[in-house]
Amino acid sequence: MIYDEMLRKALAEDIGHGDITTDSLDLDAVKATAFMVAKAAGVVAGVEVAIRTFKLVDKDLKITLYRKDSDTVKPGDEIMKIDGRASSILKGERVALNFLQRLSGIATSTKTMVDAMEGTNTKLLDTRKTTPGLRALEKYAVRIGGGHNHRFGLFDMVLLKENHIRACGGITEAVRRVKERNTSYKIEVEVTNLRELTEAVKAGADRVMLDNMTLANIRKAVKRYADRVELEVSGGVNDKNIQKYARTGVHYISSGAITHSYKSLDISLLFEEEA
Repeated sequence: MIYDEMLRKALAEDIGHGDITTDSLDLDAVKATAFMVAKAAGVVAGVEVAIRTFKLVDKDLKITLYRKDSDTVKPGDEIMKIDGRASSILKGERVALNFLQRLSGIATSTKTMVDAMEGTNTKLLDTRKTTPGLRALEKYAVRIGGGHNHRFGLFDMVLLKENHIRACGGITEAVRRVKERNTSYKIEVEVTNLRELTEAVKAGADRVMLDNMTLANIRKAVKRYADRVELEVSGGVNDKNIQKYARTGVHYISSGAITHSYKSLDISLLFEEEA
């Protein structure tokens, strides 16, 4: 699996030279059944990662899935059942839950924002504000929640932000330099006012990010340039106000919060009690 190295590192970080609690209980011969159970409402993401985590601990564990990625859950819903050595389940429990809780939290946060834009054509984008080393998984969770991925990294789209522009001496010069060296990647320019927007459009930007602009100015931007350039809103957006921004007619709204300020979905792993 593509994420095996990441999962092995996470397990090594947790288990280290051995699970001294579990190993002291002599449980290798004990068979158990455990359930992952949702304790809050949300969207599930990361079940295959959780399964693979358990399988890396013990390939003989049997996993039965009750929920798949993108399914919604409510408190009490069972997500999966794990059968096998009690010691193996205990050793994989925390790492599997860490991934499943966090990815489900991102998917849930994303869906909340997407649902709040219902009735508009605006798409929700993520950003590069992700946990180091976990970007691929976190951006996957965004997609599960109904969002869309912005650039994955610095290598797949040009985004001229404030510091790039200052270093070059202005928007027009920054775009000119990129166009001289680049013929295949889209160019996005960050602006903070309508004057800068006009300059970016005239310079030949493919997309313009309207950073922390007022709703009034965003509406003006859409009226003037929505048919000439892609428009993206960024800054100060949350699930309570995103509908207002989407109704302006912008093509995209980007949110760093869905991957850096989400709340992990509350999920527990519980052993089945013996009759």
